[in-house]
Amino acid sequence: ESDTASELSFQLGRHKKSPSTGSHSSDMASVSSVSGSVLSVYSGDFGSVDAQGTVEFALDYDEKNREFQVLVSQCRGLAVVDERKGRSDPYVKTYLLPDKARMGKRKTSVKKRTVNPVYNEVLRYKIEKMVLLIQKLNLSVWHNDPLGRNSFLGEIEIDLASWDWSNRKLNWYPLKPRSLSAVNGVDHRGVMSLSIKYVPPGSLGPRNPPSGEVHIWVKDVKDLLQLRPSGVDSFVKCYVLPDTSKKSYQKTRVIKRDTNPVFNHTIVYDGFHTEDLKDACVELTVWDHEKLTNHFLGGIRLGLGTGLSYGISVDWMDSTQEEVAFWQEMMLAANEWIEGLLPLRSL
Repeated sequence: ESDTASELSFQLGRHKKSPSTGSHSSDMASVSSVSGSVLSVYSGDFGSVDAQGTVEFALDYDEKNREFQVLVSQCRGLAVVDERKGRSDPYVKTYLLPDKARMGKRKTSVKKRTVNPVYNEVLRYKIEKMVLLIQKLNLSVWHNDPLGRNSFLGEIEIDLASWDWSNRKLNWYPLKPRSLSAVNGVDHRGVMSLSIKYVPPGSLGPRNPPSGEVHIWVKDVKDLLQLRPSGVDSFVKCYVLPDTSKKSYQKTRVIKRDTNPVFNHTIVYDGFHTEDLKDACVELTVWDHEKLTNHFLGGIRLGLGTGLSYGISVDWMDSTQEEVAFWQEMMLAANEWIEGLLPLRSL
């Protein structure tokens, strides 16, 4: 495999200025409209109000009783469900994911006619710490409708694998719209907005560029997992596989305390022949930056997803349908920026 890797003589390190900020701001608009339109398909399941407001809670693990405890304190500024009567009757519900059926749901009491409910209730799970650390906590707020369907008011997902268990204080969290993971049972890790472009050799004039180039413009990521009360300190790593050498490695700066980081970072790889595009794979991974060890948050792989690279079977050539379609569009449209909005996944 080292021979095949050497065929891709990528030279890196040339960070070009991002394309005009004008196009970037319009991309941001298209991101919100796309995710909004996807979620509206499912609005019938959750009531049609938009998620808003905040929830205050604390997490603790009682070692003595082997019990996970969620202290639900209060919510503020929830959406109004019954516009005519100007009321919501909210309660809070928790699940442990991915296996929500096994551990079951826990619920607080319902508070009538308020968008600022106070609960001060503890929701408890009897569970071993080792098992808890491979779960995510899904905490959602709902309007209780005794006669019809309950309406979804917002949620937050916490990755318990990297939670700071020394922090037992109450913290406020913004409520987010329903993630598609809850609908599809998929592992939701966030969505990356990016553009890619292939510049064939000689396409900009004689010997310009001397070899083909792939440009990757990492714009932003929405909805990363909440790892601590302050958010997450994230950065993006990039490799062009099969080359895992230092010269293939690029990374963005770290964006601190933000689950919706904006990177606006362009990476250029040259040394690409057009035929390399079917055997190479651009791997973009998002990481939480910590002193001792970085924590993997999710990634995407852009390629043809054939399972093969230069005739050798490889497990990383596993692009999803969306990722393959995005790469193919780039291959067909030389010198054009192709915009994409791709869900992060476990790799």
